[in-house]
Amino acid sequence: MRPILLSGHERSLTQIKYNAEGDLLFSASKDHVINVWHSHNGERLGTYDGHNGTVWTIDVDSTSTFLVSGSADNMMKLWNVRTGECLKTWEFTTAIKRVMWSEDDSKILAVTEQRMGYKGAVRVFEINREAGATQSEEPLITITPSGSKATVAAWCALDQYIVTGHENGTLNLWDMDGELFYEKEDRAHQELITDMQMSPDGTYFITSSKDKSAKIWSVGPDKNAQGDEDYLTLIKTFTGEPPLNSAAILPGKPYIICGGGQEAMAVTTTGARHGHFEIRFWHRVFEEEVARVKGGFGPCNTVAVHPQTKGYAIGGEDGYVRVHHFDDDFFNAKPYGASLEPED
Repeated sequence: MRPILLSGHERSLTQIKYNAEGDLLFSASKDHVINVWHSHNGERLGTYDGHNGTVWTIDVDSTSTFLVSGSADNMMKLWNVRTGECLKTWEFTTAIKRVMWSEDDSKILAVTEQRMGYKGAVRVFEINREAGATQSEEPLITITPSGSKATVAAWCALDQYIVTGHENGTLNLWDMDGELFYEKEDRAHQELITDMQMSPDGTYFITSSKDKSAKIWSVGPDKNAQGDEDYLTLIKTFTGEPPLNSAAILPGKPYIICGGGQEAMAVTTTGARHGHFEIRFWHRVFEEEVARVKGGFGPCNTVAVHPQTKGYAIGGEDGYVRVHHFDDDFFNAKPYGASLEPED
């Protein structure tokens, strides 16, 4: 798999996203710019200019009509995907670290940073799709975690719950009234949760962490040994060598991919021979690493999988987006773990 290198950013990438059809790829960076590309050949279609700080997060709705972005300039913006026009700007007291469209495209969640005496929060805004420039300034609900700040959040199936991942490695589940619905007693990870990506049906999700692990969780409810209903149940654990910045599930295939790597300063201070910048493929049933693919010239910051599993893309510290298209061998190969002995 020879990647297509997309050179359209001057600083490191923060998040990349495919649209629902997989023909467009959006990229956000510390250079304040959002780019959109044709995913099949890497042609750049245009940019979304307007932020004055690092663009930490982006998401596009299911019809590729609206794009939402969050930035270190304390602003969240709503864009017209086709024209690049900024339709609405919301201003906050701190940076926006994660945004996400609800399943029905009627709402947006925004995770704001905890800083300078301001508490971090998850705010949900209702979106007027008929008049893009006419949006409510006030959130529909505001979730304010009492303990560790939320670093990532995502909608669950049918937009019934919002799951949050926190700086201290915990996971929580919130209802649509903004109330804590389920608090996981044990820490999901030992360090900061860096990424959270939902399965296509929203019933389970994967998290990555600085503790060098990625984990798959069921939203629930699941029956435990006592017959009670449990939520946020651990399904699988994948532990590697480097701190992980991102992880994603391959739809229709029994694999997950992880990206990360040691920061340059950590490589020099720990005496490591290299920074482990490869992209790792893990079998999500057997929890075994099955492949490594060369990454960039620095840590991988963000991973996105094509919605039809035609390939994947990574965004790195080196400022490049690398788009990989799977070879025919990937689709024709005998499934990993399948018996080599003929059946009787």
